Amino acid sequence: MAAQSSIPAASGGCYKNEMLLRISVICIAVSSFAQAQRSGAQTPAAPSATGSATPAAGSGAPVTGPGAPRDQGSDSLIKQLEIQKWYAQLGDLAEVNEIRYTSAPPHKPQNPTAPGAKNPLIIHAMTFIPKNLDRTKKQPLIVFAHQGVHSDFGRDYEYTVVKELVQQGYSVIGPDYRGSTGWGNGIYNEIDYGGLEVEDVFRAREWMLENYDFLDEKRVGMMGWSHGGFITLMNILLHPGVYAVAYAGVPVTDLVLRLGYHDASYQAIFSAQQHIGKTVSADIQEYLKRSPITYADKLETPLLIHGNTNDEDVNVIEIQRFVAALKAANKKFEYKIYENAPGGHEFGRLDTKIARDSRHDVYKFLAVYLKPERPVR
Repeated sequence: MAAQSSIPAASGGCYKNEMLLRISVICIAVSSFAQAQRSGAQTPAAPSATGSATPAAGSGAPVTGPGAPRDQGSDSLIKQLEIQKWYAQLGDLAEVNEIRYTSAPPHKPQNPTAPGAKNPLIIHAMTFIPKNLDRTKKQPLIVFAHQGVHSDFGRDYEYTVVKELVQQGYSVIGPDYRGSTGWGNGIYNEIDYGGLEVEDVFRAREWMLENYDFLDEKRVGMMGWSHGGFITLMNILLHPGVYAVAYAGVPVTDLVLRLGYHDASYQAIFSAQQHIGKTVSADIQEYLKRSPITYADKLETPLLIHGNTNDEDVNVIEIQRFVAALKAANKKFEYKIYENAPGGHEFGRLDTKIARDSRHDVYKFLAVYLKPERPVR
């Protein structure tokens, strides 16, 4: 049996009124939070992965630097607004659900011997099933990995892309893998770049196939931009042959190279004790283990890659070196490196003609292998 929506079906004005009410309530909460912050009120400590509270500011010796607890109060409220925005913007087209599933345990629990320290981490995700989908037939699925080291599934362009995918007939899941913002320090500080975050996203695929019997396990694609492109590459390379097709937009491909051209504050995210715990110069092999370029010879999935010569975040040399590695391994794939496309790193995610054309090319590529009901022309 397919998973059933936990939210009663609504339509037209009733649905939109319900969404407006939800958003209004959360806006009041945000306003109250902001007023409390201005008056000096403390934000409650966020629970850690083991269930204990992270000390609030001022409760003992402060922790500073990349490993310091983050004030998650405003992040959590913003996350709830993003969720309501998903219902408001996609509710007319898709069955929208918030779901939770389990993944691997924390990679570095604060207290390894504490009760529950080795329990699976709970991952939050948004799912979208087109309302007009023919469920008597097998249908394709897209796993959509969000961008950003500490971002979440709710950036402006992600609403646009999910809408475009749903209109074509794709079911979609967007997970907030470990390290994402909006679910407390217990998730935020579990960042594991190129490690267990990859498995968190892979298990999103597994959850959808287990819960919706009309989804075709042979027609599962994956996509993402930037860090989402990186996770896409790691998924298809560490799970060869499992995905039918993949798209990686401006993806990180080589952490050793990347940390050589980014500044110390970015490098510190990786060397923080709760993360990798070593600098790249102290353990090059660990960083290579977390880099797609290391596994170029494992590619079996049809793949499209986009890069941009004026990318200010992922230098085009990363794309070029990865392309060269794939060619050296005699792998079949497609790629396009745009020449100074306006928008730099964001070029394919904007509301410009070149961005729309770029995404149109992506959708045509995906459709060859996934065969949605209403492919782009």
